[in-house]
Amino acid sequence: MSRLRILREFAAVRWLRPLRTRAAIERRQRRLLRAHLRFLRRRSRYFGDLLAMRSFADLPLMDKSVMMSRFDDINTVGVGRDDALALAIANERAREFDLDLGSHSVGLSSGTSGHRGLFVVSAAERDAWVGAVLARTLPRGALLGHRIALFLRADNTLYESVGSAAVSFRYFDVYADMAENIAALRSFGPTILVAPPSVLRLIAHAADAGEFDVVPQKVYAVAEVLEVFDAQRITRSLGQERLHQLYQCTEGFLAHTCPHGVIHLNEDDILVEREYLDAERFTPIVTDLRRRAQPIVRYRLGDVLRERTSPCPCGTALTAIERIEGREGDTLILRGLDGREVPVFADVITRALLYADGFDEYRITQIGESRLQIALDTVDDRSRRRVADEVGALAHRLGCERPDLEFIGFVPDGSVKLRRVVQGWGERRW
Repeated sequence: MSRLRILREFAAVRWLRPLRTRAAIERRQRRLLRAHLRFLRRRSRYFGDLLAMRSFADLPLMDKSVMMSRFDDINTVGVGRDDALALAIANERAREFDLDLGSHSVGLSSGTSGHRGLFVVSAAERDAWVGAVLARTLPRGALLGHRIALFLRADNTLYESVGSAAVSFRYFDVYADMAENIAALRSFGPTILVAPPSVLRLIAHAADAGEFDVVPQKVYAVAEVLEVFDAQRITRSLGQERLHQLYQCTEGFLAHTCPHGVIHLNEDDILVEREYLDAERFTPIVTDLRRRAQPIVRYRLGDVLRERTSPCPCGTALTAIERIEGREGDTLILRGLDGREVPVFADVITRALLYADGFDEYRITQIGESRLQIALDTVDDRSRRRVADEVGALAHRLGCERPDLEFIGFVPDGSVKLRRVVQGWGERRW
């Protein structure tokens, strides 16, 4: 870890790189992209072959399957997939994450899709990540003395390197006993709390029960889709004015919330092309303009983002996102009254359930044509009726047939990312 590199990136992101206009952002992106493509032509067998015949705009899209199958040819640091995978799996099974391949950190990511991914980052990239994250998460004003608590499914030196004399860091393993975790968290007294929404809900429950009385300065939701239902509960129980988000995945540090709680794409370091799904929603195609050990170039994420239409009061020219709605593949398909297939985005049906009550935890899974399985932590006549009424009202508004509903008990599983809406029936059809 180089504290100088971390400090340099922190200062650049926080103070020296304002990028107040779209023109300034696009100039920086063009400059970084030109340099990146020159590097890839020399150092990546995969991209070197492609760029000999094609322009950037004509490069084929990447996804997790391409990354895994061509890992050895894509990465530029000579790390073999089998070696990296073996080390990452060994670290995961032992729940010890301090072993690297030389100066490179490796790790696994299941992603919201559940398919295993593999990442490798260099020491310089790790330091830049730390500096950027700290610049975008530490509260304005006092920068020293913060205690950052991270609840993660896998620790890594990527995260551990956050710790320094100025900022203390503690990793909490989500596989550990949560009651013990919460007791340790209370003793740690975090000023900044970072955790998946499913974990934040458990901490919120503990706060409501008087078992957690710490009020962090900022709380960040990561790794899972943050539903309005969950955000309201967490914000209230943890004494926050607003709940912040970090949009971070194997493919990079993609977005953060500004002081006004609005999500902004980190377009000073990434280029985002848009594959529109409708007038508001798009799937991002991401190019990380600075990541070189494992290049991310025209990578189709498969997430559904909804762009904000009104300007953000913070004044930045970085693209504002209204919501990260979930996986494109988890869009439900209902049958229209005219027989056509009607896509129902995850955000649409979760918002409908805001009006139902009698339960805290839920999951909606499509298990057949016009058939939904509803998992609730409280399954009784009242909750069934409320959910059925709201789903029926939504179907009416969308001009769809009312789907059949099957109710089951909600069983939490901390070993996988929480998905409130799951498309479990067939492949994408629209």
